[in-house]
Parts: sequence; structure tokens; C-alpha cells
Amino acid sequence: MSILTHHFNTKYDTAPFSKIKNDDYLPAFQNAIALAKAEINAIVTNPEKPTFKNTIEALAFSGERLDRISSIFFNLNSAETNDEIQKIAQEVSPLLSEFGNDVRLNADLFAKVKTVYDTREKLHLNAEQNTLLEKKYKSFSRNGANLSEEKKLQLREIDKELSKLSLQFGENVLAETQAFQLHITDKNDLAGLPEGTTEAAHSLAKSHKKDGWIFTLDHPSYLPFVTYADNRELRKKISIAFGARAFQNNEFDNQEIVLKIAKLRFDRAQVLGYETHAHFVLEERMAENPEKVLHFLDDLLAKAKPAAQKEFAELAAFAKKMDGIDQLEKWDGAYYSEKLKQQLFHLDDEMLKPYFQLEKVLDGAFTVAQKLYGITFEEIFDIDKYHDEVKTYEVKDEENQLVAVFYADFFPRKGKRNGAWMTSFKPQYVKKETNERPHISIVCNFTKPTDTKPSLLTFNEVTTLFHEFGHALHGMLANTVYPSLSGTSVYWDFVELPSQILENWCYEAEALALFAYHYQTEKMIPMELVHKIKESASFQEGMATMRQLSFGLLDMGWHAQNPSKIGNIKTFETEQFSATQLYTEVKENAMSTAFSHIFQGGYSSGYYSYKWAEVLDADAFAYFKENGIFNKEVATKFKENVLSKGGTEHPMILYKRFRGQEPKPDALLKRAGLI
Repeated sequence: MSILTHHFNTKYDTAPFSKIKNDDYLPAFQNAIALAKAEINAIVTNPEKPTFKNTIEALAFSGERLDRISSIFFNLNSAETNDEIQKIAQEVSPLLSEFGNDVRLNADLFAKVKTVYDTREKLHLNAEQNTLLEKKYKSFSRNGANLSEEKKLQLREIDKELSKLSLQFGENVLAETQAFQLHITDKNDLAGLPEGTTEAAHSLAKSHKKDGWIFTLDHPSYLPFVTYADNRELRKKISIAFGARAFQNNEFDNQEIVLKIAKLRFDRAQVLGYETHAHFVLEERMAENPEKVLHFLDDLLAKAKPAAQKEFAELAAFAKKMDGIDQLEKWDGAYYSEKLKQQLFHLDDEMLKPYFQLEKVLDGAFTVAQKLYGITFEEIFDIDKYHDEVKTYEVKDEENQLVAVFYADFFPRKGKRNGAWMTSFKPQYVKKETNERPHISIVCNFTKPTDTKPSLLTFNEVTTLFHEFGHALHGMLANTVYPSLSGTSVYWDFVELPSQILENWCYEAEALALFAYHYQTEKMIPMELVHKIKESASFQEGMATMRQLSFGLLDMGWHAQNPSKIGNIKTFETEQFSATQLYTEVKENAMSTAFSHIFQGGYSSGYYSYKWAEVLDADAFAYFKENGIFNKEVATKFKENVLSKGGTEHPMILYKRFRGQEPKPDALLKRAGLI
């Protein structure tokens, strides 16, 4: 009997990671699917008249065990995977996709849901119940419940294929990221690189039993290299390798997979009666439709482009003057930007890093949360974790009641994908009058401590930590009845508000005073550096905005039209990037083949939401600024109307309840220095 098939019997019902064997997963999934099917069957065969309680609510709490096993398994497939887990994922994903369709395409179940939905006016439901009913009904109607048997069969085939392809996509990106090593044996080739970066590269070489230094495509290794290495040829080499991931016509190539995913998504939307995949997705977003998204992106582009072109011309002139560079290339961008920033603001990451020791920054994030929302974090050592490096915390409120269990996993390793994300091992919900508290995790890829230094963060990594911690607070402070409406289960273009708003505290002297202390002297970060951080916040913001918009436009290019005519990925991308392009094209590189957000994560037709949420976060933070960044009243309004409410009501209703008005883009444009 697998440990995954019964109640865990652990502290706070946490996942017993060390006791789970890979062999446990498949039987546990099969068992949990059978259990979930039985729960669905009980709803369908219930002889009583369908009601909100016996149909909608019963459905909301069905499949609990399956959801739990899925979250454990797929989180590990992102943060601690291996060949065996990847193989199981390929077996399990079609089973889950099949089960999802068994539920959504069950005509008898839909009939019951529809009966309740059709009488909703008379049911006197509260806001959360109303939302649940609407979402449950739409999860059927939007996913094929009204289709003919033939089309339902078509939908099943598409979904099965899509679940396999997106897994394969991610595995290929991971394999390509890990396959590349830049092995340096000549010390002169390290010129310009910070000591911490070279020390980490030396330890890596040592662990591979090699002399010299090894640099990889993992962010803590790659980003400092392209930002600081004086050797232009080596910057070019690693930059091209990064941009060529899964675009090399080898066994890990994603070109065919990308074309297939885009085509299948389009076919799926057509089967369901939608014009494109983007029309299908955006119907359930604040933005509502592709036209609105494209208008939003084009509008921002019109405002950002003149600034971006001016910034790019300045950067090119600077590189020409400094090193005689005739043509500024992609592998020059970060390098000369950093040099120009140092010249303009007398500020660089190496100057700031000693003030941002990981442990202190994390404590700072905890203190910010405590000052705003009255919660405390205490590290605990008596719950299981999936890797030694993971830290675990008990989160409590002012009454000393458990708010959440929090996991933090900070360093790159084999089997962990690049980037940073927040996730959960258990959602929050209320059942049988018990408020089940969530288990929330953040996963990042920061520079590891070395023999001589603790983990010191770049300022960009500080904002990344706060960003993911903002998502975590959304999950931890959740207070809803139904798991499917809890925490970050909100419209995708609203989900980035809690994460992005928290980044603002990193620029405020009052917040920096809580954690920015030199790791050796313990002196607080000097105020002049704080002013420089603020001053430089909008440095090259036009170019940064153009970059984000280019990704949003590429996403819409793939999903807001019929992709069947796309023959060559490179040609297609060049067309999509034409309005936002600043650098000359690199023929060996493609974006889509490693664009995990849209081909593996949940951001297809949703990448614009980062910019969309920036409008919300700038407007919301302006409200904090007017009243004080630790103002308890404003924080409580944000907690009660946004963080705790999850997806229980339409985001604009929640936002207006917090802010008293709809968001205005002026705050964002002002912050970005674009007006």
C-alpha cells in the first residue's frame, strides 16, 4: 500500500517526501482517479433533486486526494526531477487529461449542474457560492459538454496529445539548459567578472573534477557572465547557446513540438466554437478578448517605443565611444547597460550585493509581511522536505493560530528548472467547519553560498524574491470555502498583482532599513545607495517595456490567429518582433522553442498579464504611498479585499472595493518615467 493513498498522519498533514518512492506514484494516481470517479458517480446517481449542496458543492470537494498527489508529483517534476519522474509524468499526464475529460464530458453530470445553474436566481447564494456555480457550469459548457459524441472524442484526443507535448517541451528545455558548459582554463578570460561569480564557477569545475572554471546556462551563472565578462567572444558564445536552447535540430529540438502545440490549441478552440485559442482563454480574463489585449499592448508600445529607441541609441553610442563597437549586438546589451548605469548612477550590483545576504532579505520579507498583515514566520525542523536545501516555516497570526506552512527552495541544481515560481502542496479551504490551512512553496535559482561568502543577491534577485513571496502571501492568507477559488486561483491577469505590488517595497528606504545590512560590517545600506536604487529604477525602462511587450505580442501571434500557415518558426518570430526589435537578429536563436511560460506553464494567451498587472500594482501602491507604506488600514483593506478573497468574485469588483476606483495607467507610466 503506497503512502500516497491514505491520510499522511504527519504534522499539519504535510507531504511525507522522504517516505515516497518513485514506484508509489503510478499506483497512487490510479487509485486516486478511481476514488475521484466514485465520488463523481455518487453525485450522478444521487436520486434526490439536484441542489447546490449535493451537486455543485459535492463536485467542488471531489478529487481531493488526486489533487494532493498531483501537486506533490508535478511540483517535484519542476524542482527535483530525474529520468524516472519524467517517465512517470509521460504516463500519468494522459491519464489525468482523460479523467478531466471524463468529468467535463459527462452528460448526466452536466445535466445536473445545468439544472442548478438554471434556477440560480431563486437560490439566494452568497458571492462565493455564485462564483463557484458559474465557474462549475462554465467548466462544462466551455470545455465541450454541449458537443456531439464525435466532437467530444476529437477533444479527448487533442487534450491527451497536448498534455504529452507540453511535458516533452519542458524536458527538452531542461536537457538543453544542462547540456551546455562554458569551460574556461585561461584566467585572462575571467576579466570583468565579479569574484563571487568566478568562485562559484571554480567550485562547479571542481565538482566536475576539472581545472579552471565552468559557466552554465543556469541564471546565477549565465546572467553575471553576460553582464560582466569583458571577453566579447565568450559573451557571444554563451549568449547564443542560451538563445539556441531546443532550436538546434537535435534530439531535444522543440520546433515541431511548438508548431504542434499551437495547432492543437487552435483546433481545440475551433471544436469548442471559438475563433482562436486566445478567444477561448480570454473569455475568462479581465481583458475579455484578443482585440482588447492587442489594443492594450499596442497602446503601451506607442508610449514606450520612442523612449526605447532613444535609450538604445544612447547605449550604442556609449559602446562605440567606450570600446569602438560598431554594431551593438544582443550579447553586448547587459554588459554595456551595466557600464552605463555605473557611469550615470555610480551604482552596480557588485556594490549592492554585500547588503543583500539571502537570509537577511528573506527575514526582511517576513518582517514586511508582519508589519502589513500581522503574521510571523518561524523556521521549523520537524517536517519532511524533498531536498536538504529546502527551508520550512510555520506561519502564525497574532492569535498564534496556524496560517500556513511555508517551504523555500533557493538554489540551482540538477533536476530543477530555471527561473522562479510559487506553488502549493495543499490549498486552503473550509470543510466540516475546519479551516484547512495551505502549504505554500517558493522556488528560485539564486547564487549558492561558497566557502568564503554567504549567498549574496543582486538587486534584481531581491525583487524576484519579493515577487514570489507576494504570490506566496496570496496563497498563505487565503480564506475561502472552496479549494478551486482559493489563493492564486484567480483570473490570470489579476494573479500578478499581489506579487508585483510587493516588489515596490524593495525601493523604499523604510523597508530596506529592515534587511539591507552589509554581511561583514553589519552596517545598514547607506542612504545615498538607496537614493541611487530609486533613481536608477526607471533606467532603460523603455527598453525593458519593449522586451516584455515583444513577448506578449509573440504569445498573441501564436494564439490569436490560425497557426496552420506558420511553416518556419524563425521567419514567424521575425515578423512578430518587427515592431519591437532593437537588436539585429541572431540567426542561431529562437525565442519560442524555450518560451516555457506559454508552451509549458499556464501563460498561453496570458503573457500580457505581467504588464496588465503592472498597471494595477502601480495604482495600488500609489494608494499605499499616499498613506504610508506600512499603513495598517490600507494593508488590512488589501488583505481583506484582495489577498484573502482568491477568485471568489470578479477581480475588478475586489480591486474597486480595495481602492475605491478603477485603476489608472498614469501611475505606471509615471513610475516607468514614460510620462
